[in-house]
Amino acid sequence: MDKFTKKQWFIGIDISKDTIDVAWLKKQSPDKFQEKQFKNNLQGFEDMKNWLTKKKVSIADSIFCMEHTGTHGLLLFVWLDQQGMDFCVEPGLQIKRSLGLVRGKNDRIDAKRIASYALEHKMKLKSFVIPASNLIQIKQLLTYREQLVKIKTGFLNSLKSHQQYHQVTKLDFVLNDIELQIEQLVKRIDQVEKQIIKIIKSDQELKKNYDMANSVIGIGPIISAFMIVTTNNFTSFENGRKYACFAGIAPFEESSGTFKGKARVSHLANKKMKTLFSNGANSARHWDPEIKAYYERKMKEGKAHNSIITAISCKLVNRVFAVVKRQSPYINLYKNNF
Repeated sequence: MDKFTKKQWFIGIDISKDTIDVAWLKKQSPDKFQEKQFKNNLQGFEDMKNWLTKKKVSIADSIFCMEHTGTHGLLLFVWLDQQGMDFCVEPGLQIKRSLGLVRGKNDRIDAKRIASYALEHKMKLKSFVIPASNLIQIKQLLTYREQLVKIKTGFLNSLKSHQQYHQVTKLDFVLNDIELQIEQLVKRIDQVEKQIIKIIKSDQELKKNYDMANSVIGIGPIISAFMIVTTNNFTSFENGRKYACFAGIAPFEESSGTFKGKARVSHLANKKMKTLFSNGANSARHWDPEIKAYYERKMKEGKAHNSIITAISCKLVNRVFAVVKRQSPYINLYKNNF
């Protein structure tokens, strides 16, 4: 963005749970840093602002840059936005790769590297847009749902073990208690999912895109909700291909000269979304006639199951982006024609 190329100060922030490490440099002196650590709270942010002001750093002529850090950076993002400060949030992997081979790592060094990254890539930086409050609420509920699901899975695995014990001990208490815990967790997960749908349906823009995504066979309510959150309601990604790269389901060719390797997906991706799309693809191959025919054809060609599921996942993503773009539910023409 042009406004970033005109900035004079570049401020890198490394965010951790309790603290933020801040390092800044001036455009004319790219090798001279000043740095300091502050608390990761509102008072710490005010202290950072006062420190920068005392150092004669023009806030209006500065760009703040930091990595995606999940919930640890959310408060800082909101504060910067409310202060009217220009800031960008970049993928940690992108910053790491741009710097090449480096030695040493700690929060202070990372803050310097982020500041250097912001200066070197100022023409490619984009302002970070704070997600709407509804999206943040949905994200929190999805995170909580995942925690409940993991606990439920743990109890299910435990139940199998204690059923073996029961054959010898004949002790009913443990089995009954575990089954009660699982029953209660199922109810709590259901309540969380209902709350997610309630929030989505309370917002017309979210509801429209949710309904479009949900119309694609294999994309259920939870996958639709995750897609809305991870795409900022389908505004953060230009097309399905880019989102498939983010989710780790877009294969890339590996070749050099006469060597032709297999196309593989990157292991550096959003593994949660990749798992969700795999589940959706497995569902689609049973319930979508076109996907089912595609799966069977590829299996006869000798393709591996996982490779076909990845390809189906990409198809589902592209279908979702297509229906959201045209704002028309998915229609299975294959079923209608055959």
